[in-house]
Amino acid sequence: MIFNKKNHLVGLDIGTSLIKVAELKSNGKGPVLSKFGIASIRPGLIEDGQIIEMSELVQAIQTLFKTHNIKSKNIAISTGGSSVVVKTITMPATSATSEQTLLESIRFEAEQYIPYDIDDMNVDFQITGDNDGNPDQMNVLLVAVKKDLVASYIELTDRAGLNAQVIDVDSFAFQNIFEAAAHGRADGMAMLIDVGSHKTSLNIIKDNSSLMMRDSSSGIGQIWEEIVSDLNCTLEDAIKIFSGIDRDAMPTDTLDEMCQNFAKMWCMEIQNIVKTFQSKSTQGKIDQVFVTGGGSLVNGFIENLSEGLSVPVSIFNPFEGVIVNPNKFPESLINEWAPFAPIALGLALRKVDDK
Repeated sequence: MIFNKKNHLVGLDIGTSLIKVAELKSNGKGPVLSKFGIASIRPGLIEDGQIIEMSELVQAIQTLFKTHNIKSKNIAISTGGSSVVVKTITMPATSATSEQTLLESIRFEAEQYIPYDIDDMNVDFQITGDNDGNPDQMNVLLVAVKKDLVASYIELTDRAGLNAQVIDVDSFAFQNIFEAAAHGRADGMAMLIDVGSHKTSLNIIKDNSSLMMRDSSSGIGQIWEEIVSDLNCTLEDAIKIFSGIDRDAMPTDTLDEMCQNFAKMWCMEIQNIVKTFQSKSTQGKIDQVFVTGGGSLVNGFIENLSEGLSVPVSIFNPFEGVIVNPNKFPESLINEWAPFAPIALGLALRKVDDK
């Protein structure tokens, strides 16, 4: 992949509790990490992918770019949550007479899968191959995003003085950096899981094609809310307690038990999704799982998930997908960033002319 001033994009991952930015350059051997930064944002600025406090978020983004001396204005961003629908559907193979004809057919078919008015959605698709169960059918990856959500993110980046060239889906961005890393060349079927503050994203892939994507409202925000309920404290205080900044506000054993209980609940949800998928799939079984996000660090999550799925589960290191200068980015810093970096890095791999 070649990066140059005309087509390279800065990856900006706008989460509900953190914003992350990544910039890659090239030395001829592959993408090289040039800049990376993370900043916390106040809870409530974004909810379920929807921007609630535009001005404060604009300021946070501008500060992040200034702090890390990022000059490029062309960016790639992504979103997820209930306003985004990603679904693999089957279509008659004869539908592929032209892209316009196929899009019209998909819009017609999509209405049964999208819980919103189709006229309120931006719809895109990608043909992923023939259907294994029926040679007369083809698999089509359907992506639909609410138009007002797209408009709000365009307004956000415009006000921040940036130019959003690509608006991606969080799970696609994760898959992008996964494919660039050594893990992405592994054989078999893999599941990518991102456990964030208020959203858990699952993506089951095989041969670099997505077979199923699913978002749920689970995340470490549930633990924050439980702390708020137990201690009658503010959300900001709960985050400090969870993060270990305020270690005296709640007994360590109590917090650890709380985290483990939620970790078990997340694992059960994931196991049920996998069980349903595999009962309908002819693609085989998942043989490797990679997790990321703040939830991947919660005690008991990795162990419970591996035991429940009976497959190896590991925390994904997205920096394996790029060249990192250890003199500029020490290993300790890379390890600290790794669980939070996949989406930003995956977006930074995108180019201006990407679909």
